Amino acid sequence: MLPRDDATMLMSIINMKLRDYYGSFDEMCDDLEEDRDELTAFLESAGYHYDPKTNSFQ
Repeated sequence: MLPRDDATMLMSIINMKLRDYYGSFDEMCDDLEEDRDELTAFLESAGYHYDPKTNSFQ
């Protein structure tokens, strides 16, 4: 389970996982059984957006 109390920490963990293990955010969410929309909404509320070209949140 990924942390939901700190958006910056969550973004950092997700970006590390995307860089090291997954080819896409959807693939990561499916594998970890995480809700893509929930993660995206939480990170977007903190100003982070997923960029599929770089496969990372920025």
